[in-house]
Amino acid sequence: MHLLNQNIEFPNVTEADDDGLLAIGGDLSVERLLLAYKSGIFPWFNSNDPILWWSPDPRFVLFPEKLKVSKSMKQVLKKANFTVTVNQDFLSVIQECSIAKRQGQSGTWITDSMVQAYLKLHQLGYAKSVEVWQDEVLVAGLYGVDLNNGVFCGESMFTKVSNASKVAFITFIQNTNYKLIDCQVYTNHLESLGAEDIAREEFLQYLY
Repeated sequence: MHLLNQNIEFPNVTEADDDGLLAIGGDLSVERLLLAYKSGIFPWFNSNDPILWWSPDPRFVLFPEKLKVSKSMKQVLKKANFTVTVNQDFLSVIQECSIAKRQGQSGTWITDSMVQAYLKLHQLGYAKSVEVWQDEVLVAGLYGVDLNNGVFCGESMFTKVSNASKVAFITFIQNTNYKLIDCQVYTNHLESLGAEDIAREEFLQYLY
């Protein structure tokens, strides 16, 4: 296991263990985060853990042209009961993601230090948020990192209203020109929307 120091560098992703854990330590500086994402690496750790850096193989991704929209979701979108915006309230979105209750998780990996780190990325134009509003109230959203190379690295989403996070995800993808959405690790929710596993080596080709 690699222990990072103050140098902004990472070991080769092929050195990650079977679970995808590559390195421990370092910091959440803008420079290190950007290098991580551009190298196929992302941070994911609990509040009481040191910073953990991951590069799983296979990688869970969505090709926008393979997006699945069910008949019921098409009806939800057609009713237009929601308003979807981009980058209108990044801070509220990431804060809501940090407190959202998730099945099988007792705490959050979106710590205060993570919030501040991604807020800096947002202020520099690298992190984006998608907001879903109902009667001018924020009811769902997602955020992630835009590498400006055709890849969007999704980080987290939340919802307070049924189907609202799907509205955020579907609307965002249908109105952008990304060649790949990085979903990082498997979830049933994203698989139902068309996400799939690909080899890490194949995923890395989209980053270069």
